Order: sequence, then structure tokens, then C-alpha cells
Amino acid sequence: MNDRTLGIFALILAAFMTWAGWDIEAPFAYEPVGPRAFPMLVALIIGLCGLRLAIKGGNPVEANSVGANSRIALMVVAAAGYAFLFQWLGFILSTSLMTIFVGRLFGGSWLKCALGGVIMGVFFFLLFDKALDVVLPTGLLGDLL
Repeated sequence: MNDRTLGIFALILAAFMTWAGWDIEAPFAYEPVGPRAFPMLVALIIGLCGLRLAIKGGNPVEANSVGANSRIALMVVAAAGYAFLFQWLGFILSTSLMTIFVGRLFGGSWLKCALGGVIMGVFFFLLFDKALDVVLPTGLLGDLL
């Protein structure tokens, strides 16, 4: 794969995100911008980056190292598992487990991955749920929070 191919895939992804996010509407207006703005902004950024790569294009990319493809496949499975367990386990537990798993996939020690995962799960929960007032699922820790 080269830069031009990646750029074309990014443009396709941006087009799909725009199509999927175009009909997002809130049942009531709580902000002047609305919920459609975020996916549209992300699609625009991805599209601009993809356009840049598609125009510039051509740089060859080195092949993945041994074992990298299996780690990438495990990351996809882990992301799907994160999405399915997010509601049931809650943000803190699912994010902690995902962080530990990803850290271990890329060679982190158990102690550093566990410590980083727990800190990240708790910190981002407090930041989003308490400070920014974004409701996140509490899952199994619901009574403690």
C-alpha cells in the first residue's frame, strides 16, 4: 500500500461518514450546533487528509514486521469487544481492560499496563461524566459511583 491508496480509502471513509451522519438530529434543540456537527467535522478532516495523500501520493510503505498483522487483527477484535461490553461493564472497567490489552499487545509490562489502564479509565470518566457532564455508563460499578 502507498500513500495514494491510503488517501483514496480515507476519502471513501469520509464519504461514508458524511452519508451516515447527515441524518443525525436531536429530538430537541439543546445546542445551536446539534449532534450532526461532530461526525461532519471528523469526516471533513479525514477527507482533507485523504485528499492530500491522494494528490501527493506514491510513497511506498515498508511491509509490516513479523507478527504485526496478527496484532492488528487482535486490535480489531478488541475494539469490537470494547463496543459490546461498554454498556454492561461500564466506561471505567471496559476502558481499563481495553487499555491493558492494547498495552500488552505492544509489549508493555503488566504493572505499567494495569496502572495506566485504571488511571486512564478513572481519569476520563471523571473528566467526561463529572466535569464535562457527558453521561457515561457506569455498568458494574454503578452503585459505587
